[in-house]
Amino acid sequence: MHNITNSVLINFRLRRTILTSSKLLRACVLATLTSVAAFSAFNTPSAIAAAPQIKAQAPGYYRVMLGDFEVTALSDGTVKLGMDKLLKGISSADFDKAMSKYHLSNPVETSVNGYLINTGTKLVLIDTGAGGLFGPTLGKLVASLKAAGYTPDQVDEIYITHMHGDHIGGLATAEGATVFPNAIVRADKRDADEWLSQAKMDSAKEENKGGYKGAMMEFQPYIAAGRFKTFDGTTELVPGVKAVAAHGHTPGHTIYAVESKGQKLMLWGDLMHVASVQFANPTITISFDSDNKAALAERQKEYAAAAKEGYLIGSAHLSFPGLGYIHKEGKGYAWIPVNYSSFP
Repeated sequence: MHNITNSVLINFRLRRTILTSSKLLRACVLATLTSVAAFSAFNTPSAIAAAPQIKAQAPGYYRVMLGDFEVTALSDGTVKLGMDKLLKGISSADFDKAMSKYHLSNPVETSVNGYLINTGTKLVLIDTGAGGLFGPTLGKLVASLKAAGYTPDQVDEIYITHMHGDHIGGLATAEGATVFPNAIVRADKRDADEWLSQAKMDSAKEENKGGYKGAMMEFQPYIAAGRFKTFDGTTELVPGVKAVAAHGHTPGHTIYAVESKGQKLMLWGDLMHVASVQFANPTITISFDSDNKAALAERQKEYAAAAKEGYLIGSAHLSFPGLGYIHKEGKGYAWIPVNYSSFP
């Protein structure tokens, strides 16, 4: 009996010890979990929230192959323009409707694009962006060029669509030196006769004189070095790249045909500006045109050809990279951006 009583007592004490230990273990585990949860709640969200916002876009280039040619679209940046005050031939209501359809607002954030063509023997740049002429949101073309794997001294030829500041401002530095020291710069003679003429500047309205001054400043170092050459209308400049007269936006406005192995790209310059309204209605013009009627006629002609032949187009003010196709739709046209593709 004594042994039984002792056994019972030992069992009781053992169970109490186990129960006590279990309670202590549960308490320890609970305390640990509570501490971990508190640590996580205190540290993890704040660590994520503390990561700084980058506030920078991806490098501004996009590359496609055209036959044997490598074509690289280069972003010079964007600039906001109050298009409702600049476009002609569209009512305020229709303008607002078009903006809403494309989820845009006024002023419209407008791309400025250049295009680099590597033919295998020549490196050809179409337009140079705004440089320092239009403020801090533009002037990024050289940075885009370098991000794309090229340097300014590698450029052999520069073809200018026209001599407005957002297409030529990247030619020279603020100190008046050439940005592209080994390049020959070419433009239509009519634009040179207009924008590089002291007499034309002197007779221009005061608010327009800045455009002439900017052109003279940008071209001067190339003229001094014997590296500025003009052409007269439609002209093949290097094998596979041809200047095509499209006068109207400026007296010598030029578009460029690029062809390799049966594939074709037309680089439109300022043939059009606002996709959301000018594709649906090509008759809408812009106050930047020196000759609205001539510019309109060229736009209608090129739209029709691009839709009929189905070739690739690129344009200075289409949303970057500004490459795509158009097809006829109703009384106007529809824009089809290139499908994104990894390279090669």
